[in-house]
Amino acid sequence: MKRKITLKQIAKELDVSISTVSKALRNSVEISDDTKQKVQAFAKLYNYRPNNIALSLKNRKTNTIGIIIPEIVHHFFSKVISGVETVANNRGYNVIVGLSNESFSKEVINMEMLANGSIDGFILSISKETLQQQDYHHFNETMSQGMPIVMFDRVIADIKCDKVIVDDYKGSKNAVEKLITNGCKSIALITTKDYVSVGKLRTQGYLEALHEHKMTPKAELILKIDDTLDYEVHLDALELEIEQLFKSNKKIDGVFAVNELYALSAMKVARKLGLDIPNDIQVIGFTDGVLSKHATPSLTTVSQHAQQMGETAANLLIDKLENEFDDEKEEEFQTVVIATELIERESTK
Repeated sequence: MKRKITLKQIAKELDVSISTVSKALRNSVEISDDTKQKVQAFAKLYNYRPNNIALSLKNRKTNTIGIIIPEIVHHFFSKVISGVETVANNRGYNVIVGLSNESFSKEVINMEMLANGSIDGFILSISKETLQQQDYHHFNETMSQGMPIVMFDRVIADIKCDKVIVDDYKGSKNAVEKLITNGCKSIALITTKDYVSVGKLRTQGYLEALHEHKMTPKAELILKIDDTLDYEVHLDALELEIEQLFKSNKKIDGVFAVNELYALSAMKVARKLGLDIPNDIQVIGFTDGVLSKHATPSLTTVSQHAQQMGETAANLLIDKLENEFDDEKEEEFQTVVIATELIERESTK
């Protein structure tokens, strides 16, 4: 699907300058009534809706990138921001960070505020509430006005934009295969609800690893955490769910968790129940955060290479901003997949 009509296309069709179109759409006194009527009639015919996003893009370049992240406490997101800033600064761009706090409304407000002449394009990871509601109008509206978006980590396949992801499926599969190779016979999975794409893919990797080793998946070994509750505030509730999982399945000798918080909570509960790590139970978590290195014992993790993810996203966005788009051609987008790496520590044998 091609972009909606742009200022550049209107100017070309009416044989006037982009500046003239912009001023005519704002009823500027510098433009004759006849020209204003022609421009406004043409814009109305093609459903062009001028707003501050488009006008700021065409009139001036801010050389500033906006990043919207779901949360600030995770080491993963701070490393992505670091990667974006490294590339942006080297290429002459500044960075503004917005926080959605996993809220759909805050995500929309952040985008509207930053797009109002403050930035040239967005790099973002989608909030859980947006994924739950499946309401993506703010992304499509922003891009339809000519402002590019690059999504990372949590992405939507149906949104036509550049994306940077890790191979969640293969990374999870490799992690579970490591547990199997280490002799684990009863491997539990601690994951999210399926509306979060990364949790769904990591669950699929877990199931495929079991299947390839002729191990039957058991529903009672899969704990799907309802993460609409803020478990970083209500850690006791998370640990209670994991404790119930362990007590109901006393043969569990391996755990794969789809994020660092779940993995570290599983280790804490295991120690509370008198289990030795890694002799009684082995644990692997996804996302190599700072806490994984300093946990006791240290946690074996799947690294997402967050710094590289941020650098890649920044290069994609800046390339898009600096390369002229041909209105006659279908715009091309790419999805860059970054390979994961299993970092072995003391929580596995």
